[in-house]
Parts: sequence; C-alpha cells; structure tokens
Amino acid sequence: MQFLSLSRRLVDKFPPESFTPDLMGRETARVRELYAAGTLRQIWKRGDLPGASIVWEAASRADVEAAIDSLPIYQAGLLEIVAIIPLEPYPGFCPPA
Repeated sequence: MQFLSLSRRLVDKFPPESFTPDLMGRETARVRELYAAGTLRQIWKRGDLPGASIVWEAASRADVEAAIDSLPIYQAGLLEIVAIIPLEPYPGFCPPA
C-alpha cells in the first residue's frame, strides 16, 4: 500500500543554525537507506515552504510513522508532519468491469 506524507521544516521556531551540515548529512543518508529498501518510493522538496512530500510503500500507517520516526530531522524536533494520507489506485486506469 502507498501513502503520501507532507512535512514542514519548523524554520519559524528554530534558527537556521539548527539545521547543521551534520544533521542534514545524516538526514540524506537515512533517506537514501529508506529509498534503497523500497520504503520511500519518491520524494520532492515542497515548492511552497520548507519541507517535503514523500510517497511511501508500507503495509500500514504505523510502518510509515516508524520510518518517519527514524529521520534525524524529525528526531531532532525540527520537522512537523502535516499529513499522512493512504493512497488508492485511480479507477480510470482499470479495465472496465
């Protein structure tokens, strides 16, 4: 099953120096691990504000939440999860019944 998450970096609550090169490097490494494992399927930077939109492949919402919990920026309290949305196939691409 796939899920879509929207996150927001809490840049209004924390100074820019909170997002250290070390923290950002660990975040990048963890995202790459989740991608290689097939858990994180796609990721985009949000164009409206600092944050990301991620498509996850997971058996449950709890599995997505566990993956998010493993992100260093989230662990540091610098990331807000705005939404986790379960996705369903678009019926327009299915053959007629």
